[in-house]
Order: sequence, then structure tokens, then C-alpha cells
Amino acid sequence: MSYVLYKISLLQFLSKPFCRAIEMTSQVFSVDASGLTDAASAAPAFSPLYQQIKGLILQSLQSGEWKPGEGIPSEMELAARYRVSQGTVRKAIDELASGNLLIRRQGKGTFVATHAEQQVQYRFLKLMPDLGNPKSEGPAQRKIIDCKRLRANAEIGRALAIRTGDAVLQVSRVLSFAGAPTILEQLWLPGAPFKGLTAERLSEYDGPMYALFETEFGVRMVRAEEKIKAVVPDAAQCKLLEIKSHTPLLSVERTAYTYNDTPMELRRGFYVTNTHHYHNALN
Repeated sequence: MSYVLYKISLLQFLSKPFCRAIEMTSQVFSVDASGLTDAASAAPAFSPLYQQIKGLILQSLQSGEWKPGEGIPSEMELAARYRVSQGTVRKAIDELASGNLLIRRQGKGTFVATHAEQQVQYRFLKLMPDLGNPKSEGPAQRKIIDCKRLRANAEIGRALAIRTGDAVLQVSRVLSFAGAPTILEQLWLPGAPFKGLTAERLSEYDGPMYALFETEFGVRMVRAEEKIKAVVPDAAQCKLLEIKSHTPLLSVERTAYTYNDTPMELRRGFYVTNTHHYHNALN
């Protein structure tokens, strides 16, 4: 047997709109004799119903119930699962689709977004050629400079929300276009989720790095924050990018997050912008 717990005042109880809100909420959140269910802890008790459903769908995405690229149940099936209307489910899915976590395909259904798809890749790829488009210049040629495990210093620990001294993976690579070194990247990943990632595997994998993280390590990057500034290269950067010491570089520091705003990557990129520019579309 299950019961619904409410904490309300007499005036609230007498309010018809409030009673209707309680009736709606009771469809999704309940407790049994042992305490609150997992669903009840997913969202505040009186948040809009579609937000509660959105939270439950996010839980399923985070747990891996539906993996990147896979279809999720239909709106009708989800409505039956959560005992709400299809309209409520549709609104929840709309928000997740607008956040690029889900992708709707006309006549096929709704799928978990994956970095293997170009429309998702380009959300995280902002360097564009001055002439033509990314497709016309072909994929970048990637060269792994280094891939090693070390202990996080205080700065890396703060960025990845881990303790100083915890294991991290540091990767350095150069990306070239048409044979010209264009991007030098250094990135740091928390050691535990990426156990087994090696320079050999990075070199062998033919797709985007974030797609590799998804398929082999179950880590999906869903958003990122970036800091951008102009810098003067040091001697090591000049050598790897084959540029002169007075060549300006665009420095882009990115922190990428998985579900629940958990940081999973700190990336520092140095871009040569002689033939490319950093592109951002503001909606």
C-alpha cells in the first residue's frame, strides 16, 4: 500500500487551484511504508508536472537505460509509465530536445542525442574555415603527442571537482587541416571514469573524441563552458604548431559537463587563426 504525503496549511487546503496541483502531483510522487521513492526525490514536490517528468527521463538517461543513439519509448508508453497525459510527456521531451539531450526524427520517434551525429558535434566544434565549410576541408588529421596518468594539482582538482592528488589522465594532441597544424590541445580527464584510455586507442579511433567517451566509457558530454582570450605562444607551442614566436593564438579553455552538471573534462586549446575563425551562433 502507498500513501501520498502533503504538508499544507488550512487556507491552502481550501484553495481549489492548490487542490488541483496536489491532485496532479500525486500521480507521480508517492511514498510507501519504507519512505520516499526514488521518483519523489527527483524533483521538488510542487514543481510543474512536466518538469517532474523531465527529471525522471533525465534519471533514465543518466543511468544508461537509454544509451546515446538509441530510441526512447514513445510518448504514449511514457505517459502510461508515469501515469500522466501525453501532452505532459511531450512538453518534457520538447525541453530535453531543445537542450540537445534528445533528438526528434519525423516519423521515426525520439532518440538520445549522440556525438556521433554531426548536429551534436558542431555544438562543440567552433573553429570554422574562413573559406568553404567544415565538410569541404575534410576531417582533421590528429596526432597524439602524449597520454599519461598523473595526480591532479589543486587547479585541475577544482576544475574537475575532485581532490588534489586524485588520478587524472592528461592528453596532448595536435589537429591539422590540409597538412597545416592548426590546433594544439591539452585535456585532463578524471582517472576513474576513463580507466583503460590509452594513446593507442585515441589514435585508432576514427570519430570524434566525445563519441569515443560515449561508446566506450559511458560518459556523455551534455554542455560546456568556455573562456576565450588572445595569447602569445611559448617555445613549445611554436614548435608543435610550426609557427613563429610573434604569431597570435586564440586560447580556448573549456570545461565540459555530463549529467547533473558533473565536470568530466578540462580542455585547453590553442588555435592558429590564419585560415580559420572561431564561430558561435547566439539564439
